Amino acid sequence: MKFHKLRATVAAASLVAMGASVFAADAPAETNMISQIGANAQKVTDALGIEFSGYMRSGFYGASDNAPKGGYSLGGSLQFFRLGNEGNNYMELKLGKRFDLGGGVKWGTYYMPYVFNGSNGTQQIYTDISGLDFAPNVSFWAGQRFHRISDVHMIDNWLMQDGGDYGAGADGIAVGSAKLNVAIHTDGNTGNGNTSTNNARRVNFQLRDIDTNPGGKLNLTGAMISGNFAKGSAGGALGLLHNQSNFIIPGVNNQLFIQSSTGHAGMDGRFYNLDAAATAPSLVQSALGVVSTVAGTPAMPKPGAKQTRIADSINWQLGVFGGQAIMGYETLTPDASATTKNFSLGGRMSYGVAKNVKLLAELAATNSKTDGMATKTLNKGTLALALSPNTDFWTRPELRLYATRVNWNNAAGIISGRNNATTFGAQVEAWW
Repeated sequence: MKFHKLRATVAAASLVAMGASVFAADAPAETNMISQIGANAQKVTDALGIEFSGYMRSGFYGASDNAPKGGYSLGGSLQFFRLGNEGNNYMELKLGKRFDLGGGVKWGTYYMPYVFNGSNGTQQIYTDISGLDFAPNVSFWAGQRFHRISDVHMIDNWLMQDGGDYGAGADGIAVGSAKLNVAIHTDGNTGNGNTSTNNARRVNFQLRDIDTNPGGKLNLTGAMISGNFAKGSAGGALGLLHNQSNFIIPGVNNQLFIQSSTGHAGMDGRFYNLDAAATAPSLVQSALGVVSTVAGTPAMPKPGAKQTRIADSINWQLGVFGGQAIMGYETLTPDASATTKNFSLGGRMSYGVAKNVKLLAELAATNSKTDGMATKTLNKGTLALALSPNTDFWTRPELRLYATRVNWNNAAGIISGRNNATTFGAQVEAWW
């Protein structure tokens, strides 16, 4: 323990010294200074085999007439446009350490806690080992872990991922120029203590970075689900993602998603709609025909669903003008129920107006139609002034002052007796 404390102290002192040396240089540009500090810090953590990364957002949130401070959406997975619409506080940290066991073998252990609006939990906790003689380039792991392939940041959604539950797998299996990850998961995790009413199991594969064309790479994902479900079926999922850099012109990148799933498999590659332990009847109650559970609430078994998604997301940085946009269409048909069709179209733009100042604007239009019901619509617009180390769209940290206007039709029913709301606030977002 003393040895590890000493190394941490040496690392901290090294960071301070290197940071001071950078500031003492002859008036370097601010962005170069930040970059150099980051590079020096990376050298220290690399030398010690320590991994430290994270994400956070927090701030002051307000709304007119006691309306909700954020979270305005029709509920589809492509319909939450987040700029000036979050109204919450969140942080996750990933801590890890790799140990060199000799002979090329390395062992690592990792932990990712999170805090969300005062509640807390564990996102990941796992161990891996690599460099084994029979598979030197493959990493074998076990624990609670996720693999996040691709997200669309402006809607705060990882459209392709797996994990979040206890499992085990192998990463980095060479398949030509591509890499294959395979894993098996249960529906247990640190949040539910591995208590399951479904005994659900999931097998995932991710075949990543298949070369297809100049600047283009293809990712294929799949999942197979089995278990004891009170309602609905098992199921599976398939997904395709094509990433294209320098799409049409340099500086523009495009992502095309085509995904489908059935039963209790989600399109993203995880479980969908599993029965919660708190809402499933006990064995004794089932035998007696008692409806209520130990917790005193009715048993509400959840159905699976047939789901499809096609979405195209584009992002760009052209001088001081950057942004991201998405257009997507989804269908969701719960087992033995009506179909819901969701459409989303929106974009966020940034424009640098000074060295550390950029203007942000986000506009979105969404609708949702369930068979036999009226179409729901919700539109949202946000204007923001942002401060950051430079004016690129992806640069963080970013401190924003924003105002948002949301309106919806009567069918959406977001707030009883109202069809609009205004939110405002100051928010910081950062990742490292």
